[in-house]
Amino acid sequence: MFTRESPSTGPNSPRVVGFYEKASGSVQYVAIDDATKKAALIDVVLDFDPAHGRTRTDSAAEILDFVKAEGLTVEWILDTHPHADHMMASAWLKEQTGAPAAIGEKVRDIAKLWEGIYHTPGAFDPDRDFDRLFADGDSFTLGNLSVKVMLSPGHTLGSITYVIGDAAFVHDTFMHVDSGTSRADFPGGSSAELYDSLIAILSLPDETRLFIGHDYPPVGDREDPAWEATVADHRANNTHVGGGTSKAEYCKLRDDRDATLDLPDRMLFALQVNLRGGRLPPAEADGNSYFKIPANSF
Repeated sequence: MFTRESPSTGPNSPRVVGFYEKASGSVQYVAIDDATKKAALIDVVLDFDPAHGRTRTDSAAEILDFVKAEGLTVEWILDTHPHADHMMASAWLKEQTGAPAAIGEKVRDIAKLWEGIYHTPGAFDPDRDFDRLFADGDSFTLGNLSVKVMLSPGHTLGSITYVIGDAAFVHDTFMHVDSGTSRADFPGGSSAELYDSLIAILSLPDETRLFIGHDYPPVGDREDPAWEATVADHRANNTHVGGGTSKAEYCKLRDDRDATLDLPDRMLFALQVNLRGGRLPPAEADGNSYFKIPANSF
């Protein structure tokens, strides 16, 4: 797996290691407080083969191998939103580490929305399947580091950003500087809300390192995945919002672009797993789990 490390910049700054999962273009993170050897695992992938309906834990296991080799203790398992591009490995990671799994509190509203789409009333219970549901403005600690939670809707109605010192994990808001921003056309999404979230993130200090959720190289002359840039870089050079793009201009650009995009091939599988905290649907009488896929809904 392609990896890259972003060193700590001082005593209140985490060391961040990113792991790129090529099949879904996802970036998974280990945020580390080196003073205490405590770590948070952020947006880790449960591997999925849509053609065969098969899950694996290879990517998550590789990250736990890294954690062990570094002598780290996992203090948090964090997700930024119920992903459409990949399944979350949170439930498996909790089994392996005993660490609590967390996500934003508005996952309750996302769960109600998708219960209607799947026609599965009562199927999802975030209060059961996550240990902590964060609200906008909440704070907690990672080792000696303070973590703040920002509500960042638009891609989904309940996406959250984790700000750890000078590192912000901004998920599916920004893409890399040369790729712009993430889509806003999934159920509950909004380009207008996404613009507001982008501007709020750009209000963080210039030197804040923004760590994004996805990259899909090659882009221009760049062959390798990239996932880190500063607030100052994005504010000046982001291809969608850099240089002071207005909200009206952005919404037209984003909505026009989204109208050309297909759904991710994992989306209709992934949401019914991620809204269970990374668990497959309950096994039926034959011992197997089954996905329910709505026909002709999208």
